[in-house]
Amino acid sequence: QVQLVESGGGLVQPGGSLRLSCAHSGSNYGRAAMGWYRQAPGKQRELVANIVSGGSTKYGDSVKGRFTISEDNANNTVYLQMNSLKPEDTAVYYCFIIKFGRDYWGQGTQVTVSS
Repeated sequence: QVQLVESGGGLVQPGGSLRLSCAHSGSNYGRAAMGWYRQAPGKQRELVANIVSGGSTKYGDSVKGRFTISEDNANNTVYLQMNSLKPEDTAVYYCFIIKFGRDYWGQGTQVTVSS
């Protein structure tokens, strides 16, 4: 069974930074993509970023230039570095992995950007 453990959320002031991590069980064999979606009250779910097995990345338009996704394959972990945070980044961030054609989700971590 694939399990995801998310960490790194919290409260930060506008302009600050946070680093999210998502660790998954097992090897990277069969992994097609990992990344984060987020959902805020009153807003639809949106893709934040993802990274495919070959290392290519994709970002939502609202976070391009501010967020960076990376991976540490030796530790089965993906990171999301979030810089220049804005209040509109406030949301619950859900890590996901697509492995062997199936979707798995983390428990979510709250990111709050407020002064």
